[in-house]
Amino acid sequence: MKVLVTFAVDDEFAPWRELRHFEKQNRDGMELYMARIEGADVAVLLTGIGGKKAWVEATKVIWDSDIDVCISSGLAGALKPGFQLSDVLAARRIERGSGEKPVVCDGRLASLASELGAKIAECFYSADHVVLSAVEKRELAKTADAVEMESGEILSEAAAFGARIIAIRGISDAWDEDLPLDFNLVTTDSGDVSLKRVLSQVARKPQSIPALIRFGKQSKHAAERLSQFLDVYVAGVVRSAKVLISGGAATQ
Repeated sequence: MKVLVTFAVDDEFAPWRELRHFEKQNRDGMELYMARIEGADVAVLLTGIGGKKAWVEATKVIWDSDIDVCISSGLAGALKPGFQLSDVLAARRIERGSGEKPVVCDGRLASLASELGAKIAECFYSADHVVLSAVEKRELAKTADAVEMESGEILSEAAAFGARIIAIRGISDAWDEDLPLDFNLVTTDSGDVSLKRVLSQVARKPQSIPALIRFGKQSKHAAERLSQFLDVYVAGVVRSAKVLISGGAATQ
């Protein structure tokens, strides 16, 4: 069995790497992290921030081999007060700002996430930019429960190649919270965060430092909670697949 898990940036993935040994590999210039979990091959891909880069990078892996399950993971902003900081959310579907059809996640994967402690979100919104203000969040809350930037593109492509798909995210910022900086200005063309650009933003807005430190702590805690969940969840996905396969064989 092959499972692909994607994160936008290394800070989201780092806590999981501390929990479980992942071997870093390089395939055609693209970095992957591999581990064996319950006998399955699990690959982690860092896609960079934003849907287009995520789609391009993820398809390189998906086209190279058959993926049984694809999990788009990382951090997200809450859009409704029912979801709190560091909650782990599993989405039933993904809405995309491009107006394309929603991406529907696998019902069994969502049910398993719920059984293992995740909260079910009816809908994530995959935005084409970082949503910065509580005002914009209130608008998006009319159609979604949380906002992120990669799941729509990654999962639509994975589903097209036959993978079972799910988006699982940790909440890093609350529904009524403005982000401390304009993170749209600190992301490089490759989808990475530029420290130089962050420092430049802070220099222009030094009053943002306390809020930036608080946001960093929130994000770190959310990533840790998410990684703890994923370690249990991926193992559960593999075990569930084995039960289904053995059950199917037994009935034939």
